[in-house]
Amino acid sequence: MTYELYYWDGIPGRGEFVRLALEQAGADYIDVARNDGGMARMMAMMKTRTAGVTPLAPPFLKDGDLVISHAANILLYLGNRLGLAPEDETGRITAHGLQLSITDFVAEIHDTHHPIGVSLYYEDQKDEALRRSENFREERLPKFLGYFERQLSKDSRGQVHALGEARTYVDLSLFHLIEGLRYAFPAEMTAVEPDYPLLVALNAQVRELPQIKAYLASERRLAFNEQGIFRYYPELDRR
Repeated sequence: MTYELYYWDGIPGRGEFVRLALEQAGADYIDVARNDGGMARMMAMMKTRTAGVTPLAPPFLKDGDLVISHAANILLYLGNRLGLAPEDETGRITAHGLQLSITDFVAEIHDTHHPIGVSLYYEDQKDEALRRSENFREERLPKFLGYFERQLSKDSRGQVHALGEARTYVDLSLFHLIEGLRYAFPAEMTAVEPDYPLLVALNAQVRELPQIKAYLASERRLAFNEQGIFRYYPELDRR
């Protein structure tokens, strides 16, 4: 059965964490909002009860009659089905915990440019964003990157993984996290990446996975832009 992924058209955003897992597994899926009438379908699903649930916001995934919301929850559901999660319960729960930590980090990254309110323009909260971004670069960025760096290890082949010796959806999500930070804070990341060699190695290895490499070169891959979570405003980066 074909999975249906619902997320805003035009931005990678939180939907990208799910796309990467689907692409790596070679799963059949439809990126609904990017098709004719897809945005209307997505908005309708957020207004009506579908299969017992009304999603608050995208991303959400439809698998048959089942609707799963939130990126981390979707990946928990898809992990074993796509062969991208540990087989044991302890490993699955550990993977979910790491993905939830990524979710927390993504929220803090978003708040560097929208620290007051998501309904306000960036220009309406620029002074607060400057202060928030300085604190983010000095305290929160090293806290989270340091945590994820400590979770990684190399297997006997030199491959870097977050869990065990097999590729999981957490590795794919960490790849996207580093890609987004490089876009939003290029100067800061250039300066600090030597402190996180395993994260850098993981990013490079995921990029070369055949399925991911093909996806990155395809039109399915949406470019970062100033409408999504990861936004580049030079004044918020290291100067």
